[in-house]
Amino acid sequence: MRTVAVLDYGMGNLRSVEKAFEHVGVRATVTADHDAVRAADGVVLPGVGAFPKAMERVRSLELDELLRERRSAGTPIIGLCLGMQLLFESSAELGGDEGIGLLEGTVEALAAPGLKVPHIGWNHVAWRRESELAAGLPDPCAFYHVHSFVARPARGEDVVGVATYGTELASVVARPPVYGTQFHPEKSGPDGLRLLSSFASFCVPAAA
Repeated sequence: MRTVAVLDYGMGNLRSVEKAFEHVGVRATVTADHDAVRAADGVVLPGVGAFPKAMERVRSLELDELLRERRSAGTPIIGLCLGMQLLFESSAELGGDEGIGLLEGTVEALAAPGLKVPHIGWNHVAWRRESELAAGLPDPCAFYHVHSFVARPARGEDVVGVATYGTELASVVARPPVYGTQFHPEKSGPDGLRLLSSFASFCVPAAA
């Protein structure tokens, strides 16, 4: 059975993510133990809250270095919601902070004139390019978003799917073995589960 490590740094709806992976036949372990993460076939970086506080906790547990190590080893990694933003180089939130830097780009405040911020609710994602992460999903596809900041990837080819809320925003990114969704796939019904199942398919056990 494929295994994923759901990184526990104290911020994120960990149980919901764990249950979603279990629903698609993947054994998920919520952990911050480095050896347990190294033993997993894939790594999930969830996140809810503010970027600087999250990075403070990520750094205190040395999970930033661990994620860079796992990326270099070719282990599939996916960031969910705030977790996707943490994959980038920096954020302007609350005075700014550096991110993990697995993807080039910045995180900026969501520009949505006349609309409520944070952006909360279902929104359609249109696919910019083909990606195995989006295999079998309709175009466009509705997912559940909750955020006040957005990633601005420096490389356009990293953007797989976009949503529109006041302005167009990157909602799905991929540069294998690194992936990210601005929305919460674990809260996005059957299509969210399908996306997580597609990610799990990249997580091939070493013995296979």
